Amino acid sequence: YPLDQPIVGESAQKQFVGLFGAILRLRNILVSFDDFAGNEILSDREFQDYRSLYVDLYQEFRRERDADKESINDDVVFEIELIKQIEVNVDYVLMLVEKWRAERGNGADREMAALLEIQRAIDSSVTLRNKRDLILDFVDTMSVSSEVRDDWQAFIGERRREELDRIIAEEQLRADETEVFVANAFRDGSVPTSGTAITMILPPVSRFSASGGHAEKKARVVEKLQAFFERFAGLL
Repeated sequence: YPLDQPIVGESAQKQFVGLFGAILRLRNILVSFDDFAGNEILSDREFQDYRSLYVDLYQEFRRERDADKESINDDVVFEIELIKQIEVNVDYVLMLVEKWRAERGNGADREMAALLEIQRAIDSSVTLRNKRDLILDFVDTMSVSSEVRDDWQAFIGERRREELDRIIAEEQLRADETEVFVANAFRDGSVPTSGTAITMILPPVSRFSASGGHAEKKARVVEKLQAFFERFAGLL
């Protein structure tokens, strides 16, 4: 499966998923042996690009499954936990941002290469993909004199505030209660989907409301807050 050629057809895609999953499982065993270092068949760049392709297919199959509940590909198994074990984290990406900032003014080719390195790192990560626009928007704010780590904290804090305010406005949530709810979710590592905590942030809903009753409102709010949580988790 050459990286410069698309994998056409579901059969070929499933074959690639199975093959690369086997490679991930085998590599997970081999990395514990000293002799494996330096004898890898794939270069770091190739392995990263294949992981990006693998995650592309994972998301594509998951979208199809969610769209058609009766057509679930039970025969397609993705080794996502193994991908997460070797994926890069935010600290690594910020290091790449610092490298990109240092390359600014040293020629368009070097600057573009550093930017592509950031994009490749994000695309090969299951965890960072839904944060891609945040990271690239942050890169756009960088100047030669920027302090990457400090500016990142301020940037993410502001974006998190803006996006939470948007959810509160769209769903007419109780603002103070929602802020406490979200702070507790980040503290505890998950968004509670039942109990009084979620109920306390919801506005009164009329049974004649065009947007649905209490259950529909709650489900919609939970979905938005879970997406918000997953998007900003681990960034500060």
